[in-house]
Amino acid sequence: MQPKYPSDSACIMTDLVLPGETNPLNNLFGGELLARMDRAASIAARRHSRRITVTASVNHVAFNRAIPLGSVVTVEAKVSRTFKSSMEIFIDVWTEDRESGTRAKANEAIYTFVAVDETGRPVEVPPIEPQTDLEKQRFDAALRRKQLSLVLAGKMNPHEATELKALFQ
Repeated sequence: MQPKYPSDSACIMTDLVLPGETNPLNNLFGGELLARMDRAASIAARRHSRRITVTASVNHVAFNRAIPLGSVVTVEAKVSRTFKSSMEIFIDVWTEDRESGTRAKANEAIYTFVAVDETGRPVEVPPIEPQTDLEKQRFDAALRRKQLSLVLAGKMNPHEATELKALFQ
C-alpha cells in the first residue's frame, strides 16, 4: 500500500456556537464539542482509508478553554499514525475572536478509528508518512500511547512495550 501524508486526511470544520448548543454559563456544551470532533475525525479517517470507518475510542480530550456563545469555532482533524486497521486522529480546536480575527487554541483530542468492510470486519489501512516536525512528534508519540493503552488493557506485557521503556532509560 502506498503511504499517505497527514495532510491528505485533513478535515477543517468551521461553525458558530448557537444558543441551543450552550450550557447555563453560555459556553458550548462539552458533548456538542465531542460530536463535532467525532465528525471531523470520521471524515479524516475516511479520507485516509477510503473505507467505512468507526470510532474505536476517544483516547484523550482536553477542555482547556470555554468556548462562548457566538464564537467561531474551528475543528481541525488529521491522521497522526496508522496501525494495521486503526488510525489515530489528532484534533485541534480553535476559537476566533470576532473583532480581531485572532485564533486561539481552545481544546484538543485524540480519537482512534478503525477501517471496516461492508460487513464490519477490520481492513488494512495505508501507512502514514509524517512531513512536518509537529506531525513527526505526534507520529512518534502515537506508538507510546498505543503501547500504554495495550498494557493497561492487559493486552501487552509491560516488558514488550519498548517505546514506553525507552522513556525511562
